[in-house]
Amino acid sequence: MTAPTMTESAPDEIPATADGDRRSARRFGVLALAAAVVVGLLLGYAGGLLTPSLTRPGDTSAEAGFARDMTSHHAQAVEMGLIAFQRGTDPEVRQIGGDIASGQQGEIGTMQTWLRSWGLDPTGSAPRMAWMPDGAGLVRNGLMPGMATPEEMAKLRAAQGRELDVLFLRMMINHHLGGIHMLDGILDAGGDDDVLKVARTMKNTQQTDLTNLQNALKRLGG
Repeated sequence: MTAPTMTESAPDEIPATADGDRRSARRFGVLALAAAVVVGLLLGYAGGLLTPSLTRPGDTSAEAGFARDMTSHHAQAVEMGLIAFQRGTDPEVRQIGGDIASGQQGEIGTMQTWLRSWGLDPTGSAPRMAWMPDGAGLVRNGLMPGMATPEEMAKLRAAQGRELDVLFLRMMINHHLGGIHMLDGILDAGGDDDVLKVARTMKNTQQTDLTNLQNALKRLGG
């Protein structure tokens, strides 16, 4: 008698497909970014706690207004960045989106910690942008400079493929241009050394982002 032959693999062992590998990689990437966003937020809080409190900005100060308004401004950028990272088709677009989402989430943590260390509420009674001399005139339909409208955000959420990539780049370019204008405002009006230091870093980062966003948009023919 001859010994029964053995098959090379058990019947229930199904080789992983390339599509499965890509889906697993994408899920891992999303989880990794989510972890990075959380870490960035925690680091931001930690950085804010290091702000000296010998002289605390008041409720109507430029620093308080900036921290509150830029937190809201950043929150939209984080959502836009996550959309690009999770669903973008161009690798560079996905990378830019992830970097913006994690970086600005960390900055939100810093600004919210400032407000707590100053004994101030996350939201104030002053109108949007009231801390800037020309701030009232910069608000359009309740939106601060560069911010996307609800309709634009809905379009980005629904977009697919190259349309999503190009739309994200265009919207984020406008968003950063508005953010830089706000940063220039606090650099002119602010008097807290730590706030000014962080604002300068934010501006440098957003200017670098702008170069990358514009180059990517040009490459994609947008």
